[in-house]
Amino acid sequence: MLGPDSSRILRERIVAAIIALLSVFALGSLGFYALGRFYLDREAWTYGQCAFFTVTTITTVGFAELPHLSKVPFGHAFTVVVLLVGLGVALYCMSALTTYFIEGEFSKGRVRRKMSRMIENLRDHIIVCGAGTTGIHVVEELLTTGNAVVVIDLEAKQLERAQALTPGLIPTLQGDATEDSVLERAGIRRARGLVAALTDDKANLFIVVSSRQLNPRLKIIAKGVDVKATEKLKHAGADSVVNPAYIGGVRMVSEMIRPQVVEFLDLMLRDKDKNLRIEEVMIPADSPFVGKPIFEAQIRKHTNLLVVAVREAAADARTPGRFIYNPGPETAIAAGMALIVLGETESVHKLRGALNRGFGG
Repeated sequence: MLGPDSSRILRERIVAAIIALLSVFALGSLGFYALGRFYLDREAWTYGQCAFFTVTTITTVGFAELPHLSKVPFGHAFTVVVLLVGLGVALYCMSALTTYFIEGEFSKGRVRRKMSRMIENLRDHIIVCGAGTTGIHVVEELLTTGNAVVVIDLEAKQLERAQALTPGLIPTLQGDATEDSVLERAGIRRARGLVAALTDDKANLFIVVSSRQLNPRLKIIAKGVDVKATEKLKHAGADSVVNPAYIGGVRMVSEMIRPQVVEFLDLMLRDKDKNLRIEEVMIPADSPFVGKPIFEAQIRKHTNLLVVAVREAAADARTPGRFIYNPGPETAIAAGMALIVLGETESVHKLRGALNRGFGG
């Protein structure tokens, strides 16, 4: 949603106007009280009378003037000053309040507070830095696949585009993602992933370095505008770097030599009736599936998911497990193995929910 700057400025105007109005009221009341005490002696006005007359003067209600006001030198002149100054300040205050409500700043403030609460309650979410030409598609795919997301961008219009992707409310922050304070507000210490999708490699590099320091366990995917920046981003802490220009070139070649495959994948991603995706599911050590062959786990029967590949558990941090493509039904499921499955997103969530209890739980 919109950033806090305009609302903050308007609130400052309102506070300044209210302080000025209260100051006019206090000074006017004290001024009348001092004049009465100095010139009228026993007939001097009480402070309550002076305060009431000041209010009726500022608001132009004007029930009646103070008793014996004509006997006080400069009494009417002081009343005129209080009237003009007070009326001007009151109109300014009303204008600021009207603007605050008419322009929606009040409701925007409520939305921002709601978003802050939403972010505070998020766990294992993904932060997307930049909702531009690349980031907006990242946000769309994350929402489509049911992932919790927080979007950061400097431009309010970009955040409005992100909000338009779904009828629900998306937690967003208007600010500079290279600043640690903004990342902290996005809940980076509780997040499981971050996508640096800004249009500048230096900015993405800064985000990667800051994010890795704030959360060493975070999975970071960075956008690389220049191919030369890939190694720098990885060295800074990015787990993976994606170059849109390179991906676009490969896509153009695929359109030329394997159009049916490209069309199949496009239709799969855009199908509104069936939300099909190729997903990965990690097998925990305490899963009832561990030790069972794929056919005995009955994944296809209960979820209608197709296991297109598996990746064996890594031997150590430096040696990733090998892929087994199109695994046979007798392939044993092991702890730490990743199942690469094709199917609907809801079915993937169902499988993940069954990893600890089985399908009969």
